Amino acid sequence: MGSPAIGEIVLVPFPFSNLTQSKIRPAVCLADAGRGDSILCQITSQPYGDPLAIRIEDVDFTSGGLRAVSYIRPAKLFTGDATLIVRSAGMLAPAVVNNVRDTVINLLRVGHS
Repeated sequence: MGSPAIGEIVLVPFPFSNLTQSKIRPAVCLADAGRGDSILCQITSQPYGDPLAIRIEDVDFTSGGLRAVSYIRPAKLFTGDATLIVRSAGMLAPAVVNNVRDTVINLLRVGHS
């Protein structure tokens, strides 16, 4: 599979924050970083009480989807090469992608509240 489209949900080995292990997780592509890299944002089925988490469900997809209501975690970003992608799971609606991007930008501007 080539580089994902912006808003595409892909399954990738997502590293734990201490970098000791990784787990195959869904992630949404937020940007093409060039040279086959994409900026990805973690998606989980657990809300974790994260005030920044963005809930997504079937109606938020233009195609495909996930097995359960899930949460995009804007503070969990990483840059990944296209060769890491296991498979595509669908496409998010543009309004949802814009909401995620705006949340990430705000997080970078003012930090986590």
